[in-house]
Amino acid sequence: MSDTRSKARHRKRSTVLGAGAPLAAAAALALAYSGGVFGADGGDRAEAATADTDAAAAAWADDVADGFASVDSRGQDGTYGGRDGRTVTVRTAADLEKYATASEPYVIVVAAALAIDPVGKEIKVASDKTIVGSGTSGQIVGGGFFLGTGVHNVIIRNLTIRDTYQGTWNDKDHDFDAIQMDGAHHVWIDHNDLRHMADGLIDVRKDSTDVTVSWNRLGNDNKAFGIGWTDNLVTDITIHHNWIRETEQRNPSTDNAAHAHLYNNYLQDDPGTAITSAYGNYSRGRTRMVLENSYFQGMNNPVTKDATATIEQRGSVFSGTSGRNESGGTAFDPKAFYAYTLDKAADVPALLKSGAGPRSSIGTTAATKAAAASTLTVAKDGSGQYRTVQAAVDAVPAGNTARVDILIAPGTYRETVTVPANKPHVTLRGTGSSRKDTTIVEGHAAGSTKPDGSTYGTSGSATVHVLGADSQLRNLSVTNDFDEGANQSIAGQAVALRTNADQVFLDSVIVSGDQDTLLVDGSGKRVYMTNSYVVGNVDFIFGGATAVIDKSVITLKKRWNGTSAGYVVAPSTAAADKGILINATTIGGDVSNGSFYLGRNWHAGGNAALDPQATVRNSTLSAAVKPTPWTDMGGFSWKDDRFAEYKNTGAGAGSASGDRPQLTDAQAAGQEVADWLGGWTPTAG
Repeated sequence: MSDTRSKARHRKRSTVLGAGAPLAAAAALALAYSGGVFGADGGDRAEAATADTDAAAAAWADDVADGFASVDSRGQDGTYGGRDGRTVTVRTAADLEKYATASEPYVIVVAAALAIDPVGKEIKVASDKTIVGSGTSGQIVGGGFFLGTGVHNVIIRNLTIRDTYQGTWNDKDHDFDAIQMDGAHHVWIDHNDLRHMADGLIDVRKDSTDVTVSWNRLGNDNKAFGIGWTDNLVTDITIHHNWIRETEQRNPSTDNAAHAHLYNNYLQDDPGTAITSAYGNYSRGRTRMVLENSYFQGMNNPVTKDATATIEQRGSVFSGTSGRNESGGTAFDPKAFYAYTLDKAADVPALLKSGAGPRSSIGTTAATKAAAASTLTVAKDGSGQYRTVQAAVDAVPAGNTARVDILIAPGTYRETVTVPANKPHVTLRGTGSSRKDTTIVEGHAAGSTKPDGSTYGTSGSATVHVLGADSQLRNLSVTNDFDEGANQSIAGQAVALRTNADQVFLDSVIVSGDQDTLLVDGSGKRVYMTNSYVVGNVDFIFGGATAVIDKSVITLKKRWNGTSAGYVVAPSTAAADKGILINATTIGGDVSNGSFYLGRNWHAGGNAALDPQATVRNSTLSAAVKPTPWTDMGGFSWKDDRFAEYKNTGAGAGSASGDRPQLTDAQAAGQEVADWLGGWTPTAG
């Protein structure tokens, strides 16, 4: 540990047909669309596609599908689109078609309103593609997409696809869909606005399977969403968080689906409009459907089924609906296929009005998904919503006001994680039976070189940074495995966990490293650790926060060269604050007797105004603790600062002396855990 530490760290509302005939209203809309969006501006601008990476699309391209599109089947392990290929930005329909039909993977960023010629043409998308709109400017006008037999691993996101309407409401002559698939698999349709087409908005046909349709707006159409056109029982499909409004039929119609999971959708039929719903969710043929926590407003026949089909229905809200509302039979358990989290049905209208459809800036999609989610899931094998912990944290909306519980499946996650200051109330929680089952690990040190050529600095070396207030870490391990022995030429301070936020609760965790393991940063910011382990050797619990280590184990570790020598705490407390309190904790390890100090006084940056404080009380000290347990640092005498013990036991405990201050009973009464926490009662959330 050095005396000076681096502090560098590091909807558009779907157009609804108004009063009057659908034909007349649609014609008016078509006239309106002939200018403005792409007419006057020359939407099909003759600009060449660029092969340069569109950095703004990175967040979209890194996402992977949830629901049935996430499962490992048919030789495809989930749906991740063109993530492994080049990113290109297109501004002409010709370039869109060029890259969409290519044999190699691409992330295709649509950065303009592209007029398709002839009207109704469906671009034949090849496998391994992500097609994503840049903000809300990505539009496909007068055409759509077709995914044929065997096409797989396709993602279509953040686009508006509109306006192939040919003047006939229930059009039997023009099969012009927004997205049609015949025999495709592993397809994710997410955050799009689909409307005003000649036929269906989405058609999932002819044994297409492993499909997820999420967070879309579907509206202003006769037929919303058809599934089937086969006698086979093959299709597996997840339909969640979609806003289906002012559509007459197929909302969706699901024919002979092996597994159809519908949840948290919002079906809306407004009174007094020219469009009247014929039915809502329809389970046809031999479909097995699970319907959960959706919201039906004003729908006629909101839930219907054939005698041969099944629907397991639970938790939905029906407001102003009439006609058939049916369920019956045993379908399946979706959780046997993938993990998911239900939002409350009553919250669905507000969630989807604000969150469904294209997002104005890339990166808000993940936040939208999490806006109402109280729980997010992480699993390396793709069975959760996210494969990395940081991706789940990124999905938490900035300024969230309620707790978001990020459940992390057992495994070793080699990554750095930052819970930013604008995302409070976040819990990172391992789901294994032991805190050892889930480990977040990285190996940066203060002197390690960053990609930009600079070094991390001490605080920047942390594996996990907790900067959001009221954060919690539970039932997991955080490790910095920097190899100090192999890297003697660089500064070896290597932080596992850094906190710089108020009310951080660490419950049943293991924080492990060598030098500078646990950094509790921030003057007056409170940290409470309980039922946990901290492992290290030099100044491995340090910083300026008000921190309590309670009912835990502090494990002393030998240095890289096998020697036993070290310091447990190095507080850098402001004079008006409380420092580090160790209470009812065991301190020991496989080290030599009398080799470790309890701590030393860190006047960060040589700041003489600091008044470092550490109290160790009611704890068990092994023989590894020196009989004179406190020592100086950086030219400052520890005796001028605040160091004390109270009623410790064990071979390393000792009686009061000038080198070993002990609190009186009266003093100890003012240095209880509650005094350190100052009215905060940590509660697992």
